[in-house]
Amino acid sequence: MANIYYEADADRSAIADRKVAVLGYGSQGHAHALNLKESGIDVRVGLREGSSSKAKAEAAGLTVRSIADAAAEADLVMMLMPDTEMADIYATQVAPHLNEGDALFFAHGFNIRFGLIEPPASVDVCMVAPKGPGHLVRRTYVEGGGVPCLIAVEQDATGGAKQLALAYADAIGGARAGVIETTFTEETETDLFGEQVVLCGGTTALVQAGFETLVDAGYQPEVAYFECLHELKLIVDLMYEEGIAGMRYSISDTAEYGDLTRGPRIVDDHVRAEMRRILDEIRSGAFAEEWVAESRSGRENFLRLEAAGREHPIEQVGARLRAMMPWISAGKESVKDTSGGQG
Repeated sequence: MANIYYEADADRSAIADRKVAVLGYGSQGHAHALNLKESGIDVRVGLREGSSSKAKAEAAGLTVRSIADAAAEADLVMMLMPDTEMADIYATQVAPHLNEGDALFFAHGFNIRFGLIEPPASVDVCMVAPKGPGHLVRRTYVEGGGVPCLIAVEQDATGGAKQLALAYADAIGGARAGVIETTFTEETETDLFGEQVVLCGGTTALVQAGFETLVDAGYQPEVAYFECLHELKLIVDLMYEEGIAGMRYSISDTAEYGDLTRGPRIVDDHVRAEMRRILDEIRSGAFAEEWVAESRSGRENFLRLEAAGREHPIEQVGARLRAMMPWISAGKESVKDTSGGQG
């Protein structure tokens, strides 16, 4: 069983006298910086020169510095920029300013797990990863709650790395909900697997294939959209709230029988074998190597696939139908999370 910690287990004094630099002000960055500030932590935001986020951060009452200056001022640096950009930023703007006893923090283990960043032995290397998008981390904190967090220690140079990670998680609201101890390796490999096989890759491929099957069989695209995409949220919400068994209790007997008898025909031994192959690619570093190379070479394949996805008929049908349901997007903030993890 995992070790789970709460507010009573966190000693906020471990971070009280630290100077924290949050590098990046995207989905996670804005939430970390604001929550830390409101928890009484000395925090500054590090941004690229000319960043469009500077005005937003300053308007929120935060101190903004260049990335290098923020790293130089701080003795705890939280890296919240895209995985594929992090190593270069670290090497040129962060590493020169790390001193003995400093702490280097991450919200996703990618760069440490795959050796893209190799910190000096004299600094603590920790992870604090909220299991939710930044807007939720921020909103729940303001409401007096929090989003569960993962913490991990890769390198304990000072002997107090775990206590520091727990204090940071507490300061952004995570200890209110629960903080689960893991490792950089476990977080990285399970996070990538979940994204690729279930949460993003598996789900989008299943939705598109179901839509195509119905349309190819002569059914109306609008009806296929509702059955294969729109209603997915209803099922996911039930699983989120009550688990799979609770979802099955809430749906009709007909739907549950179809779930129990036909689901295993979709996710069969062939699919499970492919899942294991994908996990092997993650664990061996093959996926990381492929993704970093793709990014450094201009992302031609990534952009081609992304464009093809936008042009899929389900997107045109969906856009038309969602325009009929303005309540779907009412009050929603669109912020792409580029910190690495799915949140």
